[in-house]
Amino acid sequence: MGAVTELHTARTNPPWDGLEGAERHAACVLAARAGDKAALDVLVAELTPLVWHIARGGGLDRAAAEDVVQTVWLALLRHVESITEPKALVGWLITTARREASRTRQRGSAQVELSPEVAEHVLSTEPMPEAEALRTERDRQLWSAFHKLDQRCQELLRLTVLAGRAEYRVVAEQLRMPHGSIGPTRGRCINTLRALYHDGDGGR
Repeated sequence: MGAVTELHTARTNPPWDGLEGAERHAACVLAARAGDKAALDVLVAELTPLVWHIARGGGLDRAAAEDVVQTVWLALLRHVESITEPKALVGWLITTARREASRTRQRGSAQVELSPEVAEHVLSTEPMPEAEALRTERDRQLWSAFHKLDQRCQELLRLTVLAGRAEYRVVAEQLRMPHGSIGPTRGRCINTLRALYHDGDGGR
């Protein structure tokens, strides 16, 4: 009886159970290829925040970013059989999201809205002005400062908007950084961004 129970448990445990990072993503991709809908659901649940912040970090408004997220997941569904390296799924999603965000920007002028997480670290803690015009100008100045950062800082800040341990593993994997160096490097990038923002703001 015990052997039967053990066999049943082995059959019901998904192949990604207990795995983390690239290994978990690869197991889900392979299971999705085999027709396991739950595997795709796991990927969507765990990696949609990453795709979302790539789209938003590219300067899209909320509605446009939502369209990009949907398009990226539809693309994965169409191309899941042709992904040559399942362990590199995160890189595939980031590249696809960037391309789609770029196409979306070219199709129309999207208003850039400040990420709340970045605003929390860069701007003062005083209540923000209620006037929409002032908020829009603030966002414009911040993104102008953001694009003056070196490429590595831009990548790191876009990805670590997610925060959280699981997402930090994704960041370490994508940027090939030691997990322990992400926090300190992120802090230095935020300080640089803050200085660039206030310089561009004329010290106001």
